[in-house]
This record gives sequence, C-alpha cells and structure tokens, in this order.
Amino acid sequence: MSPRDPQDGAVRIQPSILSADFANMQRDVERIASADGVHVDVMDNHFVPNLTFGPQMVEAVQRVSPIPLDVHLMIEDADRWAPGYAELGVFSVTFHAEASTDPVALARRIRHLGARASIALKPGTPVEPYLELLPEFDQVLVMTVEPGFGGQSFMADMMPKLRTLRAAAERHGIDLWLQVDGGIALDTIGIAAEAGADTFVAGSAVYGAADVEAAIAELRAAAAASHAH
Repeated sequence: MSPRDPQDGAVRIQPSILSADFANMQRDVERIASADGVHVDVMDNHFVPNLTFGPQMVEAVQRVSPIPLDVHLMIEDADRWAPGYAELGVFSVTFHAEASTDPVALARRIRHLGARASIALKPGTPVEPYLELLPEFDQVLVMTVEPGFGGQSFMADMMPKLRTLRAAAERHGIDLWLQVDGGIALDTIGIAAEAGADTFVAGSAVYGAADVEAAIAELRAAAAASHAH
C-alpha cells in the first residue's frame, strides 16, 4: 500500500502519533486509516530534548498500521541508526541533515534497503547546500517548529525555504515530496501548501479533534485548495 501519487495534484496528510495515546496505539493508528501515512517521531533525548521510542515501538506500529509509516528520526548519529529503521520495512525514513556526516551515502543506503529516503532541516539550517543533491532524496522535510515537542506555533518564515526547494526540484525535473512538520492546522496548512508543500504532518489538529476522520478530510481539502500548481 502506498500513499497517493503526488502527480495527480494530491496532497498528503500524515498525522503524528506524538499526539496519540501511547497506551492505545493500535486503536489510535486505526482511527487515522483515512490519512495517507502515519508520522512516527523517534527522539533520543540527545538530538532533541525529548525521548519517545525506538525500533521496537516502530515495528509494533508497523505491524498494526493500516497505512504506511513515515518515520522521522530526531536522533544523533543517523548514519549509524537510520538504516535499521529502513530494514523494518517502513515506507519512508527521514533523518536530519544536522545528524549525518554523509547525507547522500545515507540516503542511498536507505533507498537500497527499500524505503524512501528523506532529509529534514531544522529551522536554522539553510537549504542551499542541499539544492544540488535533491535527486538523491525522495522527500525533504522542512521543520516549521524547532523539533522536539508537539504543540508549538507554526513558523511562517520557513516558507521561502519551501519555495526555494520546490523551484529546485522543478529545475532538476524530479518528483520530490516536500513535507512540513510543526504547527500544521486548518489556519496554517494553506500557507504551507501555497509555498509548495504537498505532504503535511499534523498532530493535535487531528488527534485533538472530536471527529478524527473529519479533521483529516478538512485538512486535506484546505491544503488542496491552496496547493501550488
């Protein structure tokens, strides 16, 4: 099972299980079956000041999830640890540019293991050093908050970064997914879509809603209405 083809103009909604009930993870993953993927935040308490879970939990979620797993590694020494997550059979593995000594080699290894390779950039990390390397990646994640905790406010000043990436992807002629993570809700998703994002991580905007399926549909519609063509 794979998420919708981005070439049909679709946008992708990937709820973050950081906002799920960890004691009822299977139930909470099944509740978002109408989404395009599950965003799984792995944090090591070193790269970011928060600790979530590791490969065992990812493997457990993978076993029960009705939709593909998009694993976001907010961990140090990604070169060493990221391939192990690809080996679990997840759909996509995102590592941070700031945590890898050789992002291209790591992306190639992740792809070789059968997962999509994605690179994430913190708000303070410039995008320019990666523009010529974009064909090596399937996705770029532009953090619209400082990584580490849910519930932060969306940083609209990251939108030029998205526009630069979208223009570079078009120049390369590649099908690059542009993901945003942080503060994504009904009032911000259109701003990111207009700047070129097509893949949206939402936590509290989905799991905090009275009707989870309706929240996913509303986010998708709001993003589609603003999506840059």
